[in-house]
Amino acid sequence: MSLTLRINGAEVAVTSEPDTPLIYVLRDELGLKGAKLGCGLEQCGACMVLVDGEAVPSCVSPADTFGGKEITTVEGLADDPTGARVQAAFVSHTAAQCGYCTAGLVVAVTALLQRNPDADTKTVKDALAPNICRCGSHPRVLRAVEEAKA
Repeated sequence: MSLTLRINGAEVAVTSEPDTPLIYVLRDELGLKGAKLGCGLEQCGACMVLVDGEAVPSCVSPADTFGGKEITTVEGLADDPTGARVQAAFVSHTAAQCGYCTAGLVVAVTALLQRNPDADTKTVKDALAPNICRCGSHPRVLRAVEEAKA
């Protein structure tokens, strides 16, 4: 079955079954490897993508539920001024250690700063609560967020 999704600003026809979780479509069919499969239960944030501007886990929801919506992966954030600023700030502050959670964090921060560019520290921490980083790079992530706000 063919399904058309709008990913990173382009209409893309995919051949995966409609009930295939979006992350598998992104990674396996389209080669977009930024989002990672962590827990597979929408509980760790490694698989976050932007859907109509909101950070959404992609590991459980079927691809066909995203029809008609704008999906932006971490790869597509370089074309967005806020996303590019967040990515640069993460690099500047080495806000990743192993890197497994980084794409999900970048997506979550981008979503937050797009809707609330002056978010205070509590708001940032609340927005990042669903994103688990086992390496403990959250202090550097918070510094990167402060830089990205500018």
